[in-house]
Amino acid sequence: MKLKEGKTEYHPHDYQVYSTNFILKHKAAGLFLEPGLGKTVITLTAIWSLLYDYFEATKVLVIAPLRVAGDTWSRECEKWPHLRKLTISKILGSEKERKTALYKKADIYVINRENVGWLVKTKEWDFDTVVIDELSSFKSPSAKRFRALKKVRHKIKRIIGLTGTPAPNGLLDIWSQIYLLDKGERLGRTFTGYRGRYFHPQKYINGGIPADYAVNEGGEEKIYTKISDICISMKALDYLKMPECILNKVEVELSEKEMKLYRKLERDLLLPFEDSDVDAANAAVLANKLLQMANGAVYDEFNDVKYIHDRKLDALEDLIESANGKPVLVYYAFKHDRDRIKARFDAGEINTSEDISKWNEGKTQIALCHPASTGHGLNLQYGGCTIIWFGLTWSLELYQQANARLWRQGQNHTVVIHHILTKDTIDERVMRALQDKDTSQAALIDAVKAGTGGGDYE
Repeated sequence: MKLKEGKTEYHPHDYQVYSTNFILKHKAAGLFLEPGLGKTVITLTAIWSLLYDYFEATKVLVIAPLRVAGDTWSRECEKWPHLRKLTISKILGSEKERKTALYKKADIYVINRENVGWLVKTKEWDFDTVVIDELSSFKSPSAKRFRALKKVRHKIKRIIGLTGTPAPNGLLDIWSQIYLLDKGERLGRTFTGYRGRYFHPQKYINGGIPADYAVNEGGEEKIYTKISDICISMKALDYLKMPECILNKVEVELSEKEMKLYRKLERDLLLPFEDSDVDAANAAVLANKLLQMANGAVYDEFNDVKYIHDRKLDALEDLIESANGKPVLVYYAFKHDRDRIKARFDAGEINTSEDISKWNEGKTQIALCHPASTGHGLNLQYGGCTIIWFGLTWSLELYQQANARLWRQGQNHTVVIHHILTKDTIDERVMRALQDKDTSQAALIDAVKAGTGGGDYE
């Protein structure tokens, strides 16, 4: 596949032909494809065939993260000659703009996932084919977006779910995603039924309420077997010549005074200052506050910033200097991280399509991103090959997707991913949690792994 934009011809790899045909052969298809494997062009190629070769689709809806909905799907159609005749209407913006786009004649309608509920309420459902880009964003059975789509699922004749992270927090995440594909045929029609069949509580809280579920012995294999006929997975390393990726941990150490403040908040859930307090009402808030302190600052009760240390800023300066002028992509966790970084360095941000283009053209030496805003679908591999995690995320999904912005097909250099970790703090626990979740999800990916093997694509 040639990647030079404007003169691009689509010469699909075997795995891409296999994936497109998997969609064509299955009215419900889950594609667990790692970033960089070209899931958008794979799916659009199948949509073209469904619309104009087989006449099995008449109106297609793509549900995607906001920025992906606004940029990626239309850009892919423009990029590949065999897709340029596909017309796209973007159901985005104000309600007036969304309604105008909704009634415009097009092959494909693209909407951000936050507006699925609005769409279901606004218009009589007439989309016979639905693509959910980042299926894992529908992992919560109690979320409004899931409940809204569930209401109209019986009207959808063909559905395609795309994700690289199907179970970022474990197999409990799988039920709602598979339900949207098969209406409960494989894992059951209710989440509680699914949980009761394949999981057991590890502890009980508040007088006997079950919590912290673990999969039953043999449960994983049963789940994998149930879904393997409609789901395939592929790892980029198996199908592409991926650039080398080096993971590096950079430790910083707090002074005795700084560590004393950290331990006090950890122990007392309260850190008093002269004019305000930093307090943590529960364990979740405490974890958040400790992450902030490990990064160097923390919000107080009035949402003002209390500065604790510059250890990570000093380490970041060393890493930027060692990059010798090469661009670096810095992921931050909190707004005060971003503000403190910008106060010390001449750093830009990646928020808009213009920012993306500027980065890919090599015009931004230090680019700041929050992993939630660049987590899915953005191609940043042309602008640099160095990632620095100033502050970590608990989310394996965001972590993997954020790293995949640079470590993907089209990257011509070794990718180096630095993690700045504050020693003897919650940073170390988050890093371990990401590594453990990665191991767990890898088992699912391997279980539904596709072998193209040059097989029958007719």
